[in-house]
Amino acid sequence: MNSLQSFAEGKLAALETRSLRRTLAPTHRVDGLWVERDGQRLLSFSCNDYLGLSHHPAVKAAAAQAIETYGVGSGASRLVTGDHPLMSALEGRLADLKGTEAACVFGSGYLTNAGVIPTLVGPGDLLIADELAHACIWAGGRLSGAETLRLRHNDVGHLEEILTTRRGEVRRVLVATDGVFSMDGDLAPLDRLSAVCRAHDAWLLSDDAHGIGVLADGRGSAHVFPGADIPLQMGTLSKAVGGYGGYLCASRAVIDLIKTRARTFVYSTGLPPASAAAAIAALDIIARDPALCALPLTKAQAFTSALGLPAAQSAIVPVVIGEADAALAASRRLREQGFLVVPIRPPTVPEGTARLRIAFSAAHPDDQVARLAAAVRPLLAA
Repeated sequence: MNSLQSFAEGKLAALETRSLRRTLAPTHRVDGLWVERDGQRLLSFSCNDYLGLSHHPAVKAAAAQAIETYGVGSGASRLVTGDHPLMSALEGRLADLKGTEAACVFGSGYLTNAGVIPTLVGPGDLLIADELAHACIWAGGRLSGAETLRLRHNDVGHLEEILTTRRGEVRRVLVATDGVFSMDGDLAPLDRLSAVCRAHDAWLLSDDAHGIGVLADGRGSAHVFPGADIPLQMGTLSKAVGGYGGYLCASRAVIDLIKTRARTFVYSTGLPPASAAAAIAALDIIARDPALCALPLTKAQAFTSALGLPAAQSAIVPVVIGEADAALAASRRLREQGFLVVPIRPPTVPEGTARLRIAFSAAHPDDQVARLAAAVRPLLAA
């Protein structure tokens, strides 16, 4: 135990000296927009609740009714006793929104990629992932045992080069990318990526965690690009949808395979009924209110326009500061003005690119967006 203690303390001390130690900060989300932290009321620009649906009355009512009807937990793996009518209804809503034959719901987005990728590729296969893809894609690759290559960010020519050279040497190829990149807010060129994949018989997986509910009338990043063919559309229910869980939308055969072989599905307790019911209610709102879905991007573009930055492509706008300690200081300056904008540091982002990651909600008042822009302007000049 002494060596374990010494190991932990040494690692923490090393992180502390580089301003990379992370700590939890108790935070009360008052209404999905305002938060209370350390006795201070702050307007949050760090939350992924892009549509404010986590506090929507209809979404909360659906969750409460599900608890009353089905109880708190699902009881077991969905293949044992954890499946209930709400799950098939939720999967049907997701498939309709994404335009696929079927869907499979997981416990989280991380569990989705950690289960889907090893089900589809393994030793003797090749995974090609964008270098800025989310950590769960890389985790799925390591679990799969497939050879994994880094694709230069959004570089379609590099993908063509890799596939031309390597496709004949491997059984199967999976290409994985974020649809909206979580730390940069830019979009993957899914139309051009899918064309290259089709030409080389490679399967394209797009992680739409930050696109669903926000882009293309809420249908997500894949639907921004006419003609894009993405056989594997995954994402989360924990951001614009406002609740918790993950999903894969694909063909019926692929989904049937996932439900019988993906280890993070087979061996995980099913999603709680309240989470499923809340997601159904949220997806209904998304389907009928495209104007609401458009607001986060509108707010983000108003912010970038005010600062003369490149126009936002999603609800996420990065303000790159550089070193971790400088990003922490910038976050503190914004907090002094009543804003919660959390700094993002390595290893989440590359060394030297610590940043403020600003996330816009449909509920952010326009005058507060303008006030944040004014507060950020001196940071850009620093």
